[in-house]
Amino acid sequence: MAAPSPPTPGTGRLPTMADIMAASRAQGLRMRLSTLGPLFRVTATRVGGDGDVELGRAEGAVRPWPGGSVLHLDSMRMSRATLEVPDRPLFGLGIFLGAVTVRHGFDAGCVRAELLAINDTPLYHNKLVKFYTRMGFKAVHEVDGSSMMDLAHMLVWGGKGTRMDADIEQLLMKWSRRFGSQD
Repeated sequence: MAAPSPPTPGTGRLPTMADIMAASRAQGLRMRLSTLGPLFRVTATRVGGDGDVELGRAEGAVRPWPGGSVLHLDSMRMSRATLEVPDRPLFGLGIFLGAVTVRHGFDAGCVRAELLAINDTPLYHNKLVKFYTRMGFKAVHEVDGSSMMDLAHMLVWGGKGTRMDADIEQLLMKWSRRFGSQD
């Protein structure tokens, strides 16, 4: 049995996976976590007249690392169907995908989350960096291909952009009001 989450100011505890799932259901979303060894996929769907419609997905892996495992967030993609959801901003779905992903990492013993805010276009890259910063991530390195270290990052992440890290417990604390106890 897992140890209880540490207390959090405002809610008394970190949001559980059940809290996050309940909050997503209240928004008309169905979140699903699939794992295969260290790999994971989180999908967000909504039930429509024609069955479930996938709105987005996040994928990555839990990697062992000295000092505690790392949640490697490889990709987060939204489908075009997201654009048809009334009154739901694109980045609104991202917080639900992120919360399930981060809670999975916490439950798997991860202490840190890492991602690359990809730089496909300057405008979208700036939006991604602002979004992830608002969510609690901090920029740790600009991957622009100008050094040997950048080449290693580009092999791992598949592109250029801003490498960002976050403390998993701090993310859950920050999000506790949004995903707090549904009691």
